Amino acid sequence: MNITKKDIDKLNAVLTVEISKEDYSAKVEKVLNNYRKTANIPGFRKGHIPMGMVKKQYGKAVLVEEVNKILQDALQKFLTEEKLDVLGNPLPKNEAEINWDTDDYTFEFELGLAPKFTVDLKGKEVVQYKIVADDEMLNNQVKTIRKQYGKLISKKEVEKGDEITGTFTSTEKEIEKKTTLSTEEIAGKKQLGSLIGAKVGETVTLKTKGMFADDHDNQKYLGVAHDEAHALDIEVTFKVEEVNKREMAELNQELFDKLFGEAVVTSEEELKAKIKEDAEGQFAQQSDQKLLNDVVESLIDNTKFDLPKEFLQRWIAMTGEKRLSEEDAKAEFERSEKGLRYQLIEGKIRTENKLQVTFEELKDHSKNMIKAQMAQFGQTDPSDEELESIAARILSNKEEVERLSEQLNTAKLLNFFKENAKLKTKEITYDKFIKEAYA
Repeated sequence: MNITKKDIDKLNAVLTVEISKEDYSAKVEKVLNNYRKTANIPGFRKGHIPMGMVKKQYGKAVLVEEVNKILQDALQKFLTEEKLDVLGNPLPKNEAEINWDTDDYTFEFELGLAPKFTVDLKGKEVVQYKIVADDEMLNNQVKTIRKQYGKLISKKEVEKGDEITGTFTSTEKEIEKKTTLSTEEIAGKKQLGSLIGAKVGETVTLKTKGMFADDHDNQKYLGVAHDEAHALDIEVTFKVEEVNKREMAELNQELFDKLFGEAVVTSEEELKAKIKEDAEGQFAQQSDQKLLNDVVESLIDNTKFDLPKEFLQRWIAMTGEKRLSEEDAKAEFERSEKGLRYQLIEGKIRTENKLQVTFEELKDHSKNMIKAQMAQFGQTDPSDEELESIAARILSNKEEVERLSEQLNTAKLLNFFKENAKLKTKEITYDKFIKEAYA
């Protein structure tokens, strides 16, 4: 057997594999002998079938199968030994020209080669958001807590700030939805005016257009579909069934203990500090995800290299469930090109900086996850044997291993970007972050 590689350019090459009779004849003879021993052919006893008949019936199929096995093994071995970084898989070039009636065969394969490039993490500056909980957010959270743990005082008539329970009805849209909402959630002045002063048992007519500041509230309170919630413009009736004034809870030790455990928080200042800590911990996750997305986009935009586009389009056309037309394959390549570019960039970063996840890291990660889950249920000091046993069960599940590996891989990459990318920290409130980051 002989394999040679001819470079067409930096991104394309052709492999030529020459297979002679001596490469495959012994394997073919062995398979045919096994067929002779086991085949059932009418008129012959098992094991006594003439070899000529076996070759006539099975010879060509066995030859093709064994040569293809040798071919695939040779290709993989060559690519590995030569350390060729290829995209997709080798594509047969002269498959239709092979004459299986000869003794020697020559196969040609097109290769798409991965490009050579460098990754510059210190190039374009990327914003790293530090989201802070400002005084307005903290005060609103305190107000929400006081409302949540406050007392409801039943009333007969609606006043501003009350909570109303009632049923929205519309024959036109087949709406009949019982709900509870606060007058503070009514944005429309006319609708609010119609509700203020309404007594329990009375029915008021309201226009849905502009009733809520966010059209999604039509879905929440009226029960309409998401698509209908936007710009809903009908009249609905609302029967007032219950009116309550929520008396806010006092900020005292009893409330603090109920929220965080005995003596963990002892003042309003400590309450706000605790809320701030918890909120900013959650904000950090959103900030990290935004940072990861932005660094990825920046790397894709600023890391320049060519791809063997024509080869990849042919590969896409030939390797799917059904063969694609040239036009469809080109469209599919254009859809996937950005993802492929990032796969190459990420792969290079991980390889050059040894960011692959080890089994020990995976096991430690699963044990820490188990400890955190057990702590939620009051088990704060599990034994190492117990953790090892549970971790072993988790790591025996292929899907769990893939999920945990993805978590660790993402965390490693994020930490690497934080340490090595060119970042500019920007302190911002949550509301401004949402507007700026996702506008």
